[in-house]
Amino acid sequence: RTTTRGNRTTTRATTIDAETQRELDRIDELVERSVTHWEVETTRFHSPLVWSVAVDRAKGMADVRMVACGGYPNAERRIVVCGREETMMDIDESSRVGLVALQCTGNFLFDRATHPDFLGAALATGIQRWNVGDILVTGEEGAIIICLESIAEHLTSALVQVRSVPVQTRPIDWSEVRIPEQRTKDVKTVEGSLRIDAIVSAGYGCSRAKASQAIKEGAVKVDWQVVTKPSALIDEGAMLSWAGRGRGRVLLVEVTTTAKQKYGLKLKRFY
Repeated sequence: RTTTRGNRTTTRATTIDAETQRELDRIDELVERSVTHWEVETTRFHSPLVWSVAVDRAKGMADVRMVACGGYPNAERRIVVCGREETMMDIDESSRVGLVALQCTGNFLFDRATHPDFLGAALATGIQRWNVGDILVTGEEGAIIICLESIAEHLTSALVQVRSVPVQTRPIDWSEVRIPEQRTKDVKTVEGSLRIDAIVSAGYGCSRAKASQAIKEGAVKVDWQVVTKPSALIDEGAMLSWAGRGRGRVLLVEVTTTAKQKYGLKLKRFY
């Protein structure tokens, strides 16, 4: 999407890559099956890019209803639930059809674990990434892992250690799920351009060279789409993520023009 503001023009990434398109095609197949058989169908977990595009496209389909569910409000990773209007009457974004919340508990007082630690431990049990939704780290006690119902029993028995800490993993009622408070940090900076490498450098507190290298390696996404050109320009409202840094995101909140014709940026870092 191209946006013109004042005398500058910036572009947000809008290209759907091949893997994203394959996931969207699989969702289309499920939609067709749900309509043909008059049944509710559910998908694997998807990134915000995939489920948001799928839901938007479904709005133009006759007799089809589609919602994205992640187990709690504002969930990042979600499954898509679809079917004919008549079969979806009791299903909305708050539904938890096909989802289970697991409590992974251990003593992390002296060996604090992060989101990548819990995700890595879960994947090390032999499952694929699409089986797992959001992971809510609860500090010294462990984390809540939202997963597909089909994999819950496996994780309950197989997920027994995270880092050096022995853990117990058990299903819990959704009423027991507590969403950790999101920690944020406001960052203000003045830059000569809206290049992505400059914004990544300021938002994540690293050198421009390190930011540029991460972008070239495909580790940085803008609005959940990979950007590999350090010189790419982004616009106000864009959300940046950096693979390997857990759920840490950087939001470009506001762009202003200074008296010296530079850009005053207000960023919000999420931890």
